Amino acid sequence: MHCPHCRHSDTRVLDSRVSEDGGQIRRRRTCTQCEKRFSTVELMQLNVLKRSGATEPFNRDKAVQGVRKACKGRPVTEDQLACLGQEVEVALRAKGSVEIEAHAVGMAILAPLKALDEVAYLRFASVYKSFTDADDFIREIESMRATAREAVPAT
Repeated sequence: MHCPHCRHSDTRVLDSRVSEDGGQIRRRRTCTQCEKRFSTVELMQLNVLKRSGATEPFNRDKAVQGVRKACKGRPVTEDQLACLGQEVEVALRAKGSVEIEAHAVGMAILAPLKALDEVAYLRFASVYKSFTDADDFIREIESMRATAREAVPAT
């Protein structure tokens, strides 16, 4: 770690704090040469393993971009999409793995999207789960209705 003030390469850690979600560490440091203090933030690198075998860093904006297409024309705000993206990233980081399959990213999107907007969920699921005909939609809608009935307590 180089000091941002004098570029000296020897620094000393004074304090370390892990974020609530465990995805980053904030360190307070001091330079052994100029004695100035500065902070660093270390992020856990989360990589996505693509179907082709290639890996790339997880990009929250890229995940939200796909959801945004499914939400086109729906009453979903950019703030809600940003929250969904954050929720997905937190869920993926909570798995504790540094490499996540692309399929797992899509699966992590499905549940919060269903809670946000059911029509957008069906649009996203139809592409993600490779629906081939109307029967696939019917099965998914029946599954959603069954889940909704289970969630409503009997009176």
